[in-house]
Amino acid sequence: MKKKTLLLIAIFTSTFFLAQEKTPAFKSGEWLRYKMSYSGFLRAGTAILEVDESEINGKKVFHTKGEGWTSGMIKWFFQVEDLYESYFDKEETKPYLFKRKINEGGYKKHRITSFNYNSNQAYIQDFVKQTDTTVAFSNVQDVLSSFYFLRNQDVSNLQKGEEIKLDMFLDSQVYPFKLKFLGEEQIKTKFGKVNTLIFRPLVQSGRVFKEQESVTIWITDDANKIPIKMKASLTVGSLRAELEEYKGLANPFKKL
Repeated sequence: MKKKTLLLIAIFTSTFFLAQEKTPAFKSGEWLRYKMSYSGFLRAGTAILEVDESEINGKKVFHTKGEGWTSGMIKWFFQVEDLYESYFDKEETKPYLFKRKINEGGYKKHRITSFNYNSNQAYIQDFVKQTDTTVAFSNVQDVLSSFYFLRNQDVSNLQKGEEIKLDMFLDSQVYPFKLKFLGEEQIKTKFGKVNTLIFRPLVQSGRVFKEQESVTIWITDDANKIPIKMKASLTVGSLRAELEEYKGLANPFKKL
């Protein structure tokens, strides 16, 4: 899993899931913690996603943070400490500032991206390479803002097999993604039985994932649209993420 993180996989795949209701899917104070397991039994690490209100350039915004780290035996041979932050508009969910600071087994990245909507230029500061870059963009989301943006969208008419497209800005590039809706399923969780919607993002096969369609996500079928379970086939073994704890939800968590 060189140059990849458990957190990035969790966030990366979680950004593709949308809400059916018009009520806000999240609010300031939401906090989600995920247990990451390798090959179904070995604890690999923890990922936390949280959102609060903040202010940037005199404008009130949502400030989201994603943290991830390895633990247990995995940490002995591959240590990960990652931090992602996004500041985005409270109404339109468009990102203003995105921060990424990672350390993955000695592989480090520390970048800050500022989005200028007057010029449609993204300004990227790379503190590891000590370089500054400017890249043109149009209608993009960063990794974290995508997660919250898509949870607030209406997919009530989405049919099984249909795909959703999204452009994501990461590491000075725009990545187009396709998401496939697989249907509905009732699953057992630590919180009880939960009705879910199933999605599969189309990811690039090769170094990390076994094949293009190797990641599956289960999303709570309620107004919150929380990713509650994730499975990914890797080149070696598999990765599993499960919601371990939550607080500050905007809507009731529907359990059977």
